[in-house]
Amino acid sequence: MNFYIVIPAHNESDSIGRTIHSLLNQTLPPKKIVVVNDNSTDNTETVVKDYSLKNNSIELVSIRSSNQHLPGTKIINAFYKGYNTLDDQYEILCKFDADLIFPSNYLETLAEHFGSNKKLGMAAGFCYIKKNKQWVIEDLTRKDHIRGALKAYRKDCFHDIGKIKTSMGWDTVDELLAKYYGWEILTDETLHVKHLKPTGINYNASSKHLQGEAMYKMRYGFIITLISALKLAYKKRSFIQFQNYLLGYMKAKKDGIPFLVTEEEGRFIRKLRWKGILDKFS
Repeated sequence: MNFYIVIPAHNESDSIGRTIHSLLNQTLPPKKIVVVNDNSTDNTETVVKDYSLKNNSIELVSIRSSNQHLPGTKIINAFYKGYNTLDDQYEILCKFDADLIFPSNYLETLAEHFGSNKKLGMAAGFCYIKKNKQWVIEDLTRKDHIRGALKAYRKDCFHDIGKIKTSMGWDTVDELLAKYYGWEILTDETLHVKHLKPTGINYNASSKHLQGEAMYKMRYGFIITLISALKLAYKKRSFIQFQNYLLGYMKAKKDGIPFLVTEEEGRFIRKLRWKGILDKFS
């Protein structure tokens, strides 16, 4: 099974080498790894170039963009710079972060999952972060949700969902749309991926309203947004976050920001979200 991997990287010289090393040492090696050096001011480019000179499956793409680290826009724009260099011979397309260490059987196990279920559209393992000298699960969301750090898409699913949205919330709307088009999602708890930098550690302060904006653009509606904001803020133990989510939603509604999904897709998403909420009380 052919795996193509795109890795956006901004100032990741302290981790990108470990990520690449773990991918080159897979029991099922990827056919291509494209690292997009996005306006780095450290040695990211040098580290990747050294690997690419030793292995022809690795390609370096260097681009210039903003120094602001806004979730969604910057990373996905960089992803597309790498994606646009690829041919069409892949079966599974991966968008990975540049600060991950994968177990050696990671891609082989994903290939087994995809191979045994033709309706499987997306699959991944779980991110673990280091706390008190131990690796513990990075518990930021539901266990049936694939983190944006380690997305793997079957080609047909990737095209059905309209590829990745250049917006905060892209790693939620892709799953919702995959389900809309009849694809299944799988997370494998046996696959422990070391995440070297906790999610959001480098996010710019101006990104604080983007989560609420994303809920609006996914057509959640106010009540589902309210419930989702409460849940996320509780996980982060931050009432300020709850306020920011709601402010982001209301501002997006006031400004008439374009939606990410159609009305029909929005109805499906709301129905799915309500089912998930009500199932927790049944």
